[in-house]
Amino acid sequence: MFSSGLHSCLSFFLIFLLALPPVTAVWPAPKNFTKGTSVLYIHQAIQITYNGEPLSYTHGYWPRELTSKEVVQAGVSRTLGGIFDSKFVPWKLHKPGSKFEPDLNQGQTWLSKLEIVQTAEDKPSAFKPLAGEVDESYSLTVSAEGAAKLTAVSSIGILRGLETFSQLFYQHSAGTFWYTPYAPVEVEDAPLFPHRGVLMDTARHFFPVEDILRTIDAMSWNKLNRLHIHVTDSQSWPLVLPSMPEVSEKGAYHPSQTYSPTDIDNIQKYGAARGVEVYFEIDMPGHIGVVALSHPELIVAYNELPYHWWCAQPPCGAFKMNSSEVDAFLEKLFDDLLPRVAPYAAYFHTGGDELNKNDSMLDDGVRSNSSEVLQPLLQKFIDAQHARVRKAGLAPVVWEEIPLEWNVTIGDDTVVQAWLGGESVKKLTEKGLKVIDSNYNYWYLDCGRGQWLNWDNGAAFQLGFPFNDWCNPTKSWRLVYSHDPVAGLTPEQAALVLGGEVAMWSETIDSTNFDTLLWPRASAAGEVLWSGRIDPVTGQNRSQLEAAPRLNEFRERMVLRGVRSSPVQMTFCTQGSPEECEYAP
Repeated sequence: MFSSGLHSCLSFFLIFLLALPPVTAVWPAPKNFTKGTSVLYIHQAIQITYNGEPLSYTHGYWPRELTSKEVVQAGVSRTLGGIFDSKFVPWKLHKPGSKFEPDLNQGQTWLSKLEIVQTAEDKPSAFKPLAGEVDESYSLTVSAEGAAKLTAVSSIGILRGLETFSQLFYQHSAGTFWYTPYAPVEVEDAPLFPHRGVLMDTARHFFPVEDILRTIDAMSWNKLNRLHIHVTDSQSWPLVLPSMPEVSEKGAYHPSQTYSPTDIDNIQKYGAARGVEVYFEIDMPGHIGVVALSHPELIVAYNELPYHWWCAQPPCGAFKMNSSEVDAFLEKLFDDLLPRVAPYAAYFHTGGDELNKNDSMLDDGVRSNSSEVLQPLLQKFIDAQHARVRKAGLAPVVWEEIPLEWNVTIGDDTVVQAWLGGESVKKLTEKGLKVIDSNYNYWYLDCGRGQWLNWDNGAAFQLGFPFNDWCNPTKSWRLVYSHDPVAGLTPEQAALVLGGEVAMWSETIDSTNFDTLLWPRASAAGEVLWSGRIDPVTGQNRSQLEAAPRLNEFRERMVLRGVRSSPVQMTFCTQGSPEECEYAP
């Protein structure tokens, strides 16, 4: 009798769960979010005001300049275009045969107006802020009677709120009707971390400008705000320098695979208009071997074999560590490049990872691999380059080896990118250094895809088998989602963690598979960095059971907007309750 009663209760509970509508896919999760069950329809002629002035919806509007009003008007255009053009009929989120759409014969309540209020003038740094300089918070209300209001301190906060607004709406399968079933809505939102980024490697494989712009678009939908372009490395130099055209002419894979000054300018402006700051890295003094093709006098150990004596991957090559010619080359390079990127970025990354001490054994000016000999030379090198970065009005960024492995002293303004995991973030913050976390154990998205090196038959084959890469296994969205950049830190140390970046190193990644490997795994990191790992309602780590339905829905929105995001789960799971695709031990 008891068993039968328990079975009946469980059956009722399961039926109840299956009858619940899926939560709206606001991704990343807002800080505070409440919603109702009333239906509102939205029309393309919705009345919009910005600080009390009418703001017309112009499809495909492009900002003529980086001003608050222009950025907001372009944001409104993208938001409404995303609603009206995506054709998102959410059948994949409901049981087959279920009636999930509002009845058009019941009459419609229309969303009549969207009032946008920016409560403060944008600071001069609004479109190129240091971490924390721009207030990205916003509040959004949508009444059941048909009035919406979006309030933010900055135009960037308005962009974040517009993205949330767009995720409330679906298209009706009958055609030209768009609706939200969630009115009334109240959202209060702000990011947990000010630096939420993606690293894109354009040296191992070149990515056309349209790939970069599409990535910026997707980042803005995920409320990610820093695109770090690792633009050069020992493999190729696609960056055109007007003062030294020979570097890209000889260093690019092909003349068609270069970024002109106009390309760089357009990429940065495109990002700034979407609240995504694009900043660049020229890795040095290692990872620079390609310069030997145009300036062999500056480089040691270029393409030396066996490569593992000289570098982490071929072709090797590092700057000579005691050369006035290297310093003159870098002065000319930075005088050319930095004034062009500084108007749209607050940072410049000077690299510093994986410098192999053996390289300097081949350097006539050093002839040593002793840390005692090399450390003072590296300190002098970093001091000189960071002085040039600061002169251009930018803050330097370096990889963690510079302060941790080489014990180089860096300025208070310098940000350190941690990637080696373990105690790296703890050690850096104990030194009082500001940190971007890119722990490879969680956030290196190129991992787990096998070796890109070849292995000859015989002993090499046996050594390499089964040809896994150095950082396998693959980092699934669930693993990405599990990482907390400030776990185990004191409050004082955690305050120094500016945020994090997922990394897409491109040895085996190009335009054909970039989107599918980046998304939606970067979305998972985006929610960690915007919303935090702790659900404020439960006080516990955010559950995959709660996140997966939202991520499934958000993935559909990205695909319909033109980004080839991988699926999160099979359609059976998207159409059911989370418990139907839960592993229950």
